[in-house]
Parts: sequence; C-alpha cells; structure tokens
Amino acid sequence: MKFYFYFWFLLPIGVTGLICSCNYSSDSCTDGICETNGSCFKSVTLTKGSNEIEEKYRCIPKAQLLPPGRPLICEYHKGRAHVFMVGCCDSGDLCNLDLDLTLEGADPSDPTDPADQSEDAAASLELKTEHVLILTLGAGVLILFSGCVIYLVKAGKCRKTHYPGGKLYTEVETQSCDTGATTLQDLMTMSSTGSGSGLPILLQRTIARQIQLKETIGKGRFGEVQRGEWRGEEVAVKIFHSIEERSWKREVEIYQTCMLRHDNILGFIAADNKDNGTWTQLWLVTEFMELGSLYDFLNKRTISERQALDICLQITTGLAHLHLEIIGTQQGKPAIAHRDIKSKNILVRHDGVCAVGDLGLAVRYFSDGNYIDVPDNMRVGTKRYLAPEVLDSSISRNDFECYKQGDIYALGLVFWEILNRIGTVKNADGVYQPPYWDSVGIDPSIEEMRKVVCIDQLRPDIPEHLCESTSPLVQSICKIMTECWFTQPSARLTVLRVKKSLTSLMKQQA
Repeated sequence: MKFYFYFWFLLPIGVTGLICSCNYSSDSCTDGICETNGSCFKSVTLTKGSNEIEEKYRCIPKAQLLPPGRPLICEYHKGRAHVFMVGCCDSGDLCNLDLDLTLEGADPSDPTDPADQSEDAAASLELKTEHVLILTLGAGVLILFSGCVIYLVKAGKCRKTHYPGGKLYTEVETQSCDTGATTLQDLMTMSSTGSGSGLPILLQRTIARQIQLKETIGKGRFGEVQRGEWRGEEVAVKIFHSIEERSWKREVEIYQTCMLRHDNILGFIAADNKDNGTWTQLWLVTEFMELGSLYDFLNKRTISERQALDICLQITTGLAHLHLEIIGTQQGKPAIAHRDIKSKNILVRHDGVCAVGDLGLAVRYFSDGNYIDVPDNMRVGTKRYLAPEVLDSSISRNDFECYKQGDIYALGLVFWEILNRIGTVKNADGVYQPPYWDSVGIDPSIEEMRKVVCIDQLRPDIPEHLCESTSPLVQSICKIMTECWFTQPSARLTVLRVKKSLTSLMKQQA
C-alpha cells in the first residue's frame, strides 16, 4: 500500500492520460512513471548465462498498438514462455505493476528446448533424404556422361586431337568438341554436380577474355556490377577494385563452398582477373538476374498477397540452405551465416525466382573442429539491418548461433518491406520506404540505430492497410515477422521454423 502511495504522490497535477510504471531512461519516463494514450507494458526475460530474471516496464503509445484488439507488440512466442513473456494492460494507472508474468514450461537451467529437438529431428530426416537423392542423381549423371562419351568416341564426332607441346600455348581450350552446343546452365550442372564450385577451373581462368561487357547495372563500395555476354548468354560481372582483393578472395571462397549450389542462392560461375592496362580488375561472375535486386523490384511495383508469400518463402528457403550443415562421408557443407541480409542483396530472376547473394561477409562454422571462420575485415553489415545485440556490442562472437539469430532479425525487416508493398500503398508519400524510414535518415549511423532499436526498442510500423486487413494470410505473415525481430535473440524463431510456417501457409493457398 505504501508503494502505490509513493507513485501517486509523484503524479503531476493535470495528468489526463494513462499512467504507467517505467524503469528505463527515456524522454517520457520521469521518476519511474510515464503517461500514454495507449497501454502499459511489462516484459519478463530470463538472461542467458546468469539465469537472472529481468523485468522491464514502459508506456506503449496508441499508434503502436497494431492491429487493434490484439496488438502484436503485446504478444509473445508461446514455445519460448520459459525465457520470455510480455503483457499489456489499460485497466488503470500503474496497472503494469499488477501484471502476473511468470516464466513457465521448461527448466531454465536445462539448455535443451523440446521445440529445438523436434526441429533438429526434422532437419536430420531431411538430411538423410537429401543424401539418398544426391547419390541417386550423381550415379545417374555419371552413367549418362559415360554413355555420351562412348557414343561420341564410336561415332567419331571428336576428330581434332591436340598433343601436349604440339602447338604454342595461346588459350586454354574450353570445348572438347566442335559442336559447341553446351549451354551455360549445362556446363555448371555437369561440372559442379551441385558443389557450388562454378565452371571447370581451366575455363574460369580464361573467362574474362571471353566475356563482352555491355552496361553498368550497379555500383557500390567494392566497385561495380556490369551486365556481360558469354557465348550468347547474359551473365553478371562484379568487378572489384584492386585494393579490395581480400574482399574478392573471401567472397569467391564462400561461393566455392562444397554443396552450396541451390535455386535460391545466387549461382556462382567463375572468378578471374583481367589487366586493363592501368590496373588489375578482379572479376566475380554470377548468373544474371534480369529483374535486379528485391529493393529495385519492390520500388517499381506493388504485389499480391500470394506473391508476397512466395517471395518470403523463397528467401527463407535460401537462407535455410545457408544455415544448414550437411555432413558428408568425405566432404560436406558447413553451416553459413550471411550477416548482411537486406533487400539489396536478394536478386530476382525474370521468372520471379529470388536468390540470396553477396556472401562477402558470411561466416562459416565447421562443427568437426568447433571452428568459426570469420572474415578479417572491419565491416559488420548494413547498419539499418543490424540486430540489437550487434548494435550494442553484446553479441557473443564465439557462438555461431548468435550470427544466425542476427540473420533472422534482418529477415524480419525484409518481410516488412515485402508486406509494405501489398496492394495499394498507403504510407507517407505513396512510394517504397526502407525499414525505420520515419526514425532515421538515408544513411544512419551506428549511434542513431542503437538509440532507435536498443534504447527506444522501436520496430518498423506495420502499415495501416495491413492492420485493417481481414486476410488470415497477411495476419499470419505479420505474426511470423514480429517473432523474427524480438530484442532477445533466443526468443526469435529459427529459420527452419519460419520455413515450415510459410510452407504450411503456401499449402493452404494451393
């Protein structure tokens, strides 16, 4: 009773809004109380490592209580109720002091989560199926290739033979026969068999002399991207400045990771260097995505709900393949965290297929040696998309799971960009806007993003036309999105859970 009297004594005269308790420093929190036209908020978090329970109190403005009736900011993932819970109330002044939020479920001291166990089991089952499929396809390709070679030899199609030393070296021969009927896609498929290593190594070393550059399609800190033509097919050429040699080597190394190739990962073709007379160009050649980046794609058009779901699922599928570790008998694929997920690093092909690209900042985890391979550069990613734990430097750099959780946070922001372009746009000026466009400038600093994301704990506002939507599909994607950008990294969904939820929604739409 004395506790409540203390707070009522501090209330300023003339207050007409709802009074809430608050325990963090901000412009609206004075002497442990704040005033709002919305609701009072309380969160309870089990701190990782110390097992201490942290309680936070604050005011939530009415504008953030979306959708009306069941605000997403007041919801939490039921499967994580033993580590994180939130609640809102507006029944009376200081009502958030009376909210009963008790962490429940699993024992906090037990690091094993039943939900994680089920996901691991599902991933293991998918892994076994994938092994069988790869072995079957590999055997089929080998038999087919052997049959073709025997047929060509017997038919006498390849009559030209060049003996070592028979002529002066001019350029590595790139075709075994005069037919020249092999397409770029066929060469990549036959040579790499899904390994992600691109074209044959001898062909990679001469490809820069065979590509005709047509036009510049993008520029960045590293250099520029040009559209080129190789054997009548379009390719994208990322040309690095010579001072960015380490970045070029790192990205090439990641793209050449065994078993990386996937429909939703940008297809790597080759890496080469070329002397243009004044400086050495470092080339990274990839497949050409006709519709450009997802950022450009969303800038030029609005999309339907079904298109939004399809784009979200494709991006998540690509990221899931990156995060997945594939264990092989001789050589497998390590788990990879992207660390720079954003709409500009997602490319769109002419048929609408989306692929995750720009792997220069990626981190690999080799479980057999418990080793995390981190690039030796100072870049940490795009500031607008950095997770709270990266902005406030609380991330554990020796825990690979933390890097994957940062990818999930950025994935939630990309989902927001996609949802924001559904139907008729009703944001500020009727055009595409990036996340936090109304809180920071075009090129925000780390300090600006830290204040918005960590101190004020703001997230992008959900557009009004989506909040008022009665579509179950839109509401479901919104819920997944908000569960991706929780402040507490361990409370965020895993990429497998996001993929399974979106796949389930896609089946319902079929």
